[in-house]
Amino acid sequence: MKIIDIIKGDKPSFSFEVFPPKTEEIFEPVKDTALKIADLKPSYMSITYGAGGGTSKFTADIAASIQEKGVPSLAHLSCISSTKERIQEELTMLKEKGIENILALRGDIPQGMNMDHLDYHYASELAEDIKNFGGFCIGGACYPETHPDSVNAEQDIENLKKKIDCGVEFLVTQMFFSNDIMYNYMYRLLKAGIDVPVVPGIMPITNAKQVATAAKLSNSFVPQSFLRIVDRYGSNPAVMRQAGIAFATEQIIDLYANGFNAVHIYTMNKPDVAAAIMNNVSEIIK
Repeated sequence: MKIIDIIKGDKPSFSFEVFPPKTEEIFEPVKDTALKIADLKPSYMSITYGAGGGTSKFTADIAASIQEKGVPSLAHLSCISSTKERIQEELTMLKEKGIENILALRGDIPQGMNMDHLDYHYASELAEDIKNFGGFCIGGACYPETHPDSVNAEQDIENLKKKIDCGVEFLVTQMFFSNDIMYNYMYRLLKAGIDVPVVPGIMPITNAKQVATAAKLSNSFVPQSFLRIVDRYGSNPAVMRQAGIAFATEQIIDLYANGFNAVHIYTMNKPDVAAAIMNNVSEIIK
C-alpha cells in the first residue's frame, strides 16, 4: 500500500521507524526486534539506511519481512555515496521484494569526501531518478529547525520545493521537542506554497544520555520543561523512561488535536517504548 494513501486517509496514521543492524552477525536479533514492533500493527514502518549504503540489503530484507506481517514498509534510500548505477540496482532490488515506498535522502556527507565528481549531491536528484524508475511512492525529509547545511531557513524551504518538484509526495520531519516550532514551520511551508502532507517525527527520550546526542544530531531546541524532567529524573532509569514516554505522548496528542492526521515515532528499536506510546494514544488512533 502506498504511504500517501495511508496518511491522507480518514483514520489517523501512527507509524514507527526502526534501524537495521550494522553487521551480519546481529541481523537476526535486530530483525526480530523490528518484527516485534510490527506486531503492534502500526499504520506503516520505516527502515533506515546505513551510512554509505553498507546496510542496504538489511534495509530491504527487514522491510520485506515487515510487509509479510501485513504492515506497509517505507524503505530509506540515501544517495550521497552512490552512483547512478548503484541506485538503479537498489531500486530493482526493492521492487523485486515488493517494496512500494521509499524515503529519498541525500545522507550524511562523509568527512573529507570530494564533492566534485559525485553522481548525486542532493536528495532532489535521487527523487527524480526514483520517479523516472516508476512504481514507488516517494517521501522526503524536512527540518522544522532548518537543515544544518542550509544557509538559512528561506534557502532550506526553497530546496524543499525542489524535492517536491522532483517527485516527493509527502514529508517526514526530523525530530523536534517543541510543538510550537512545528506549528510555526507549517505556517512557513504553507506561505511558500508547499501543501504536500507533512508527518511530524517524534523521538521519545527515555534516558538522560539521549538528550545531548539527540539535540546534537538533529540540531533541536530542547525546551526547559523537558530539561527539568531530565534534571529531576535522569538518574533514575525507570522514572526517566516513564517521564520520557509521557512527554512524547503529550506531544503526539497535541499534534493530533491541532489537525495533524499522521505522526511518526523514532523508536530506537525499543518495542516496549513503542508499545507504551501506542497504548497511550490507542483510542485517538482508532
